[in-house]
Amino acid sequence: MRISTRNATFQQWEALLTNRNKRQRAGEFLVQGVRPISLAVERGWEIRALLASDGPGLSRWGRDVLETAGAPRAVVAAELMRELGGKDEDAPELLAVVGMPPDDLTRLAPGGNLLVVVFDRPTTPGNVGTLVRSADAFGASGVIVTGHAADPYDPKAVRASTGSLFALPVVRAPSHREVLDWAGGLRADGVPVQVVGTDERGPVEIAEHDLTGPTVLVVGNETHGLSAAWREACDQMVRIPITGAASSLNAAAAASVALYETARQRRGR
Repeated sequence: MRISTRNATFQQWEALLTNRNKRQRAGEFLVQGVRPISLAVERGWEIRALLASDGPGLSRWGRDVLETAGAPRAVVAAELMRELGGKDEDAPELLAVVGMPPDDLTRLAPGGNLLVVVFDRPTTPGNVGTLVRSADAFGASGVIVTGHAADPYDPKAVRASTGSLFALPVVRAPSHREVLDWAGGLRADGVPVQVVGTDERGPVEIAEHDLTGPTVLVVGNETHGLSAAWREACDQMVRIPITGAASSLNAAAAASVALYETARQRRGR
């Protein structure tokens, strides 16, 4: 297939960048960048289409992706690829249309090393992607995004994750209830999971709380912090001590610190 005008097919792809409802209805999203596309293919995600620029011939990387993915492909005019890739100058070599996995909490494998990060009602896609990247870097089992929240499949979130979105499960849940039901099921099966919330006024410093066991670590909204329902549900609230004129940490930064502390304790164990 060759696309040289802003026809209906191009408009469908363009909508995946800007319209969350259309992404959800189609069950797919557009992936930009060498590393994210490579990881999506390597980790076995459903590649529904690969879009290649009609410019110069493909690089070795591009040829390998096309061969490995075995997905339907389209040749797209360079100026249209620039629009889809968010590039002001060079058109991207490849873009991928990738299917969304189900929002199923059973994708989060239980076990003694369980570490799941919950991001409660985040408003910024970039923060979602940054948190996913940190969760991947520090060995988390997965990420849950709860409530009315920014979309982890927004292109800004996908880019901020630098491909980590494809390396660990990221699941959306309507509210805290579904997460607590899932955690309750784990406990019933003998997994002693604890739910730990982060808050600048938490009664215990994070380094003083044992994070070596199965843990659900909950991080609040960038502006309002954790909801009252999450605060009530947590087994323990912890704080990250800070100094200086800063009133608080960015939510994704706070999550990164908490993940590092968890990894530090577990290495010590």
